[in-house]
Amino acid sequence: MIGIGGKAAPRLIASTGLEFSSSSSLPNLGIVTVPNGASVIYLKSRGSLRIQAVEGSRKTISVKGKVEDLDDKFTNGHAGKNLSQLSTVGKSTNIKWQDCSVGQVDRQKLLNQKGCVIWITGLSGSGKSTVACALSQSFHQRGKLSYILDGDNVRHGLNRDLGFKAEDRAENIRRIGEVAKLFACAGVICIASLISPYRRDRDACRALLPDGDFIEVFMDVPLQVCEARDPKGLYKLARAGKIKGFTGIDDPYERPLNCEIVLEHKGGDGASPSEMAEKVVSYLEEKGYLEA
Repeated sequence: MIGIGGKAAPRLIASTGLEFSSSSSLPNLGIVTVPNGASVIYLKSRGSLRIQAVEGSRKTISVKGKVEDLDDKFTNGHAGKNLSQLSTVGKSTNIKWQDCSVGQVDRQKLLNQKGCVIWITGLSGSGKSTVACALSQSFHQRGKLSYILDGDNVRHGLNRDLGFKAEDRAENIRRIGEVAKLFACAGVICIASLISPYRRDRDACRALLPDGDFIEVFMDVPLQVCEARDPKGLYKLARAGKIKGFTGIDDPYERPLNCEIVLEHKGGDGASPSEMAEKVVSYLEEKGYLEA
């Protein structure tokens, strides 16, 4: 191909990495690399791809009218100076955070709400799931988008490989915390409903989010009340020794020390699930989470 402005000619490279020196051998789809300073108006590969680049180091690609950054589209940000931005997180090496022009603020404006995590914790049978559903219903009636991450539901899929040993419980909470963070970043009000018995694990999830965006709700219901309810029959099995490491029986539950909201059990005339949910909604309204 002929160079433009005295610069080296652009090269068309197939997704396989093979270079083609003549238009007759061009693939249906390719990547164009343009030397700094070159000014290419357009190139075509069998009529299926139109590529544009402007003078200078910035390169753009137009596929069916959609213009995107060539570096971001095909090199995944790993070309040239971007190599210095690669990092290691845990066991993942050579990774780079990919930013997007549409951010959390934009998504929140679209939804007219602010993303956050409502973390409902308490013993089995304390009413976590019931309050979570009432809370989701209340948000829905207000035109606010929420999603429930229920402890049992998540174990049906994402966390089905985890048991109930201490280390598995910690990993269960960690994964749910990371997913809840993604929901909040999407502008969604995420309701995480799970026992989460260990304080350090809940605090680790709190640390994932900006200050104020993690709202811990403690279902303060006595063990004897939860055991009397026993909606899943688990307390009976634990007392019979058929379930080991059951929270409240032979594994501890660590009460929150500084939670944002406490929902107390006050006997037969106590608040209904809907009334408890409204207490949480009122907190979010006061903190400005129900508007962008």
